[in-house]
Amino acid sequence: MSTPPPAPIAFLKGHGTENDFVLVPDPDNLLELPAAAVARLCDRRAGIGADGLLHIVRSSAHPEARAMAGEAEWFMDYRNADGSIAEMCGNGVRVFARYLQRAGHIGVGDLAVATRGGVKKVHLVKGTPAGEGDITVHMGRAVLPEETVTVTVGERAWPTRNVNMGNPHAVAFVEDLDHAGDLSTEPPFTPSAVYPEGVNIEFVVDRGERHLALRVHERGSGETRSCGTGACAVAVAAARRDGVDPAVTGVPVTYTVDLPGGRLVMTEHPDGEVDMTGPAVIVAEGHIEPALLTRSETNKR
Repeated sequence: MSTPPPAPIAFLKGHGTENDFVLVPDPDNLLELPAAAVARLCDRRAGIGADGLLHIVRSSAHPEARAMAGEAEWFMDYRNADGSIAEMCGNGVRVFARYLQRAGHIGVGDLAVATRGGVKKVHLVKGTPAGEGDITVHMGRAVLPEETVTVTVGERAWPTRNVNMGNPHAVAFVEDLDHAGDLSTEPPFTPSAVYPEGVNIEFVVDRGERHLALRVHERGSGETRSCGTGACAVAVAAARRDGVDPAVTGVPVTYTVDLPGGRLVMTEHPDGEVDMTGPAVIVAEGHIEPALLTRSETNKR
């Protein structure tokens, strides 16, 4: 008797301000997702195409999340487009929550999501069947390491602000977003030892009072249409630059941040907690051929 072929693997496609993801529901953590397979799925020509992959697993089933299972039922096992593992993704958390809502695992109200950057609190409104309706993520407190780098593009160079939102960011305030050049590859920065595993780099301009715009190079993904943790880092850096640090003033501060893919709103509170509000939409669902996950690089040719 011949062995039946492996069953196709369910997936969905979603985005938050056009930062797009392949979602792979796997509650019991039964799938193997090596870096090469993730990179193939995220490939925009030979795969599904995405800035990253959201592996949806129950916290109790994943060794990296079991310690958080008492706080959060679900773990966002996030991978960059090149297959590398990442600590957090702000847009990804919103899309992750939208999937759980769509699948009937949760309703409206508050939700806790385990990530490698800690447990994130999410608030969902009812929205519409198509997924419209903003989602707010309580992103935690920013850490501001003293070590900084200088980022260089061509003949221009800028000092940066080091902001960690569960993942590292270098924020550069510039006169023109075009000065960032080609962000498909990581702009050089010195000293490189500050970010030995790479860094997300944001180039930021002012659009008005408490209103910013940015372009971003995400490590492992290149330039993306949006970066939620990056927008948070930019708002935190701007508050320090503008002299409105909520921990000092005792007053929350809100920044609107325009990204190539849409708009996010960030509020930092006096206790240091940062809230991010924005959309999250599921746009498609289907099945992955199992061979795409197991195909070797030599077979690919």
